Amino acid sequence: MPESTPRSFDLLILGGGSGGYAAAFRASQLGLTVGLVEESKVGGTCLHNGCVPTKALLHAAEVADNARDGAKYGVNATLDSIDMAVVNEYKQGVVDRLYKGLQGLVKARKVELIEGHGTLVGPDAIEVRGERYTAKNIVLATGSYARSLPGLEITGRVMTSDQALQMDTVPESAIVLGGGVIGVEFASVWKSFGADVTIVEALPHLVPNEDEVLSKGLERAFRRRKIDYKLGVKFQGVEQTDSGVKVSLEDGTVLEADVLLVSVGRGPRTSGLGYEEQGVRMDRGFVLTDEKLHTGVANIYAVGDIVPGLQLAHRGFQQGIFVAETIAGLSPQPIVEANIPRVTYCEPEVASVGITESKAREIHGDDAVEALEYNLGGNGKSQILGTQGFIKLVRVMNGPVVGVHMLGSRVGEQIGEAQLIVSWEAHPEDVAPLIHAHPTQNEAMGEAHLALAGKPLHAHD
Repeated sequence: MPESTPRSFDLLILGGGSGGYAAAFRASQLGLTVGLVEESKVGGTCLHNGCVPTKALLHAAEVADNARDGAKYGVNATLDSIDMAVVNEYKQGVVDRLYKGLQGLVKARKVELIEGHGTLVGPDAIEVRGERYTAKNIVLATGSYARSLPGLEITGRVMTSDQALQMDTVPESAIVLGGGVIGVEFASVWKSFGADVTIVEALPHLVPNEDEVLSKGLERAFRRRKIDYKLGVKFQGVEQTDSGVKVSLEDGTVLEADVLLVSVGRGPRTSGLGYEEQGVRMDRGFVLTDEKLHTGVANIYAVGDIVPGLQLAHRGFQQGIFVAETIAGLSPQPIVEANIPRVTYCEPEVASVGITESKAREIHGDDAVEALEYNLGGNGKSQILGTQGFIKLVRVMNGPVVGVHMLGSRVGEQIGEAQLIVSWEAHPEDVAPLIHAHPTQNEAMGEAHLALAGKPLHAHD
């Protein structure tokens, strides 16, 4: 680093992903001097090998489906082939434009970017390439990595999302180990691109963290799309051959395909970074914090995927803002984990905010909870798009809506209003008078609340 680079800051951040750079930008806005340590590229997993590139692939997959299905809308298009070189060029173009913009913001916000691998070496110090940097406050934001299973080596035809995003061909067939968010998104992409796909999930349902009705609805939709899945059965082993993989399951089933995608979740990137040596409390690699994201050690905070909870870029982003404002002496409201919006971008999409029906009954009691499903069959725009699905509302009896759960093409675009409804503890009667433009899928949100308020219009009593 040049001699002019400062060695001491008000705030020093280890990791330049969504949580780290959000903390940096907000702290700079609030007048603090900020150093941001990043060994790779600002933007982290989300921008470079996570949310953004996978959603670019999913958009290309949607275009492929539109071409394949055009005739039923009177548009006689045909799908000749998928050119992965061009798909990857498009995907990388999106990433590069966003990355360039982010680099410009780092400079504009006067954040000092310290490039290199950083290690926590004191309660107020991080070492990068032999240089020691100190700060009044430190934020740990080192993100996550794609997990595997014990003894399952990631090599050759056995890959995680990191390698799958770089593939220059479409596999003829694929086995996806794990039916969570990453697994069902890749299964959706590959099926749209023409591959035969089988998902293996040890738990009883796909997207097992969602309300069970969403899981079952997605399973029905995947059956219609001829995406196969094996539920409630565990992986035993894999054998690689010259032409593919043979996957053994504990029930004796053997599956064969070109590739195996291992999508069994993401682990916290905390090993060997000096956290434990400085007294930071850990649990299975995660950094433990209080509700203000303070670690309990000196002025050290942690944000993002290394903190137990939802591993979502927008959660880390909001946590970064929260910590920056806390350090600057403001009093931001603690983040309510259940009110963080969640979207799975497969086809059809799954989107939710708040708590599930079963969780609501566990908290409030069976007699104190009411749930309602509004089918998208009654929604004009959904009929135009040719999508099936529903919006499910969960409320406390005579009280607020505590959960919104959605299934259908593009329903992720409705999650903003859903989040406001749940976060502001709106009653169905508060939402029912709001006017939802016609014809939009957003009308379905209004119709669901009308029905729950006791005045269903485009729904049966």
